[in-house]
Amino acid sequence: MNPLLQLKNVRKDIGKKTIIHDLSLEVFAGEVFGFLGPNGAGKTTTIRMIVGLMGITSGEVLINGISIQKDFEKAIQHVGAIVENPEMYKFLTGYQNLLHYARMTKGVTKERIDEVVQLVGLEKRIHDKVKTYSLGMRQRLGLAQALLHRPSLLILDEPTNGLDPAGIREIRDYLRKLAKEEGLGIVVSSHLLSEMEMMCDRFAIIQHGRLVGIESVQELSKQAEKVLLTVEPMQQALAVIKHAYPHMNVTPTKQGIEVSLDYEEIPNLNAALVSEHIKVYGIQVLTKSLEERFLEMTGGNEIV
Repeated sequence: MNPLLQLKNVRKDIGKKTIIHDLSLEVFAGEVFGFLGPNGAGKTTTIRMIVGLMGITSGEVLINGISIQKDFEKAIQHVGAIVENPEMYKFLTGYQNLLHYARMTKGVTKERIDEVVQLVGLEKRIHDKVKTYSLGMRQRLGLAQALLHRPSLLILDEPTNGLDPAGIREIRDYLRKLAKEEGLGIVVSSHLLSEMEMMCDRFAIIQHGRLVGIESVQELSKQAEKVLLTVEPMQQALAVIKHAYPHMNVTPTKQGIEVSLDYEEIPNLNAALVSEHIKVYGIQVLTKSLEERFLEMTGGNEIV
């Protein structure tokens, strides 16, 4: 599958200072890809370069295989974006705002406006003036605006910034729905670790303008360094585990038995215990959280 977005050794210098250091990554259709890093890490600068709001010192950005440096107009027509906060005409209704933006792009019909309004869940308030909207509703209207021209790539800079927990969950659910049902590639930047873990399929950790690493949330959940077993009788279970897996790190605790093993080995361990008539009441995978992985990768010194 060809990537929707490619960054190839993208670099940004301001004066004699390098802000972004040779950043390379790919984003595919149907996935939510996160830019994760502390404030000042270079997330917004990278997004501004992708959408053409800031020049690139060296390297290349390709959208659907088209270079934004060589053919900006053709490349950017595939992109919908909100950089920082969505700006609307507050004295107009939500619908009037969308109608105004629709006039700027060929082929956006009134049927498409109705479609995106329904997609973001604003049917009941779309004819109210924007000045009466909550922050969450303005974010949703901004999403509708960004989706009007049927982009294949959606780029959102801190889309949950300033929202309450209910608003954050709404935006998160809409983005997951858009990626799954509309097949969009979505790029989201944030410094909220828990949100990125629930929202994204993959994420890039950026620190001091450098790519520290790219992680898959699914693979992260499978890195079961430890498993907590609730079993009875415990002593017999310990003997079985040590006999079947002599090199495995096993620690008895008040809660049960902690065992270090690979995710794929969990069913085999369970089968070995059950075959010896040991009662297995629970198997809890003690995965590393995104926060722990973030701190591990960045050295733990820079987190907001």
